[in-house]
Amino acid sequence: MEHYVGVDIGGTNIVCGLTDEAGNVLATSKMATESDKGGEHVVRRIGEAIRKLAEEAGVQVKAVGIGVPGFVDHKQGISVLAVNLGWKDFPIAGNVSRELNGVPVFVNNDVRMYTYGEAVAGAGRGYANVLGITLGTGLAAAMINDGQLYYGAGGRAGEMGHIGMEGIPYRCNCGLTGCLETAVSASGIARQAKDAVAQGKPTLLAQLFPGDRLDSLTAADVSRAYDQGDAVAREIMEHTGKLLGKGLASAITLFSPDVIVIGGGAALAGDRLFRPMREELERSALDFYWKDLQIKAAERNEDAGVVGSALYAKERVQGLQA
Repeated sequence: MEHYVGVDIGGTNIVCGLTDEAGNVLATSKMATESDKGGEHVVRRIGEAIRKLAEEAGVQVKAVGIGVPGFVDHKQGISVLAVNLGWKDFPIAGNVSRELNGVPVFVNNDVRMYTYGEAVAGAGRGYANVLGITLGTGLAAAMINDGQLYYGAGGRAGEMGHIGMEGIPYRCNCGLTGCLETAVSASGIARQAKDAVAQGKPTLLAQLFPGDRLDSLTAADVSRAYDQGDAVAREIMEHTGKLLGKGLASAITLFSPDVIVIGGGAALAGDRLFRPMREELERSALDFYWKDLQIKAAERNEDAGVVGSALYAKERVQGLQA
């Protein structure tokens, strides 16, 4: 039995998972990312976590896959640009491999790994063309086309969160204004709610989050206010869902997927967000793109990135040995 490790690097936390060759997760380790201490510090901690997982399970690791946010050169194993981690042209695959005494390490974009995990072992299983969307701190997408990861020129395909949209006033970390993810994400929903409170709109959220507590308001709080009939919370969810629907209308027209798998923290809003999304999607795209389209919540929301990264490593290392 061969064993692999999948690593999912986020802006806040890193999750490492030991899997068997079928992608079954045998053990996991979670830790704070601590990217402010530099890439080499992150690499050392990843190495320590992987060694501990392997030692405790009494196994040898065949290969490691790592999902990294932002732009990745998957062929060279380089994090080209990860804004939230402060990385630019960081050779993470080689560094982690050296930390593990030469174990093969492969790197890809985190949302591609998430989508790959869902396509192989989650809600996209059985479909040839899978569009994966994650709604978390930001918004990102990845496409499986005829069973293969789609990269586009320079591996830059999938940054749906940076599509510019009218009606979005926020400046993005990328430097542009109006990027979809600045409104359509967990942080974007919270940002809209904070603006509404600051503008004095009549909302339950203003009572729950007075000035000194406003920064702690989250997308989950907006969902709770929505359920209590708060008009402002409902307006925010309607607006956010419509923006997402417009973005997806462009995506399905370009890629024509069999299924859209939606995950991430903001996806927990469910029909509060997805109902207006579907309505806008049907208004904005030709019916033969959406009438047979399946839209599903992610099944492996917690470990899709780990599973996808591990199975990607398996695929890559077997390709080298073929």
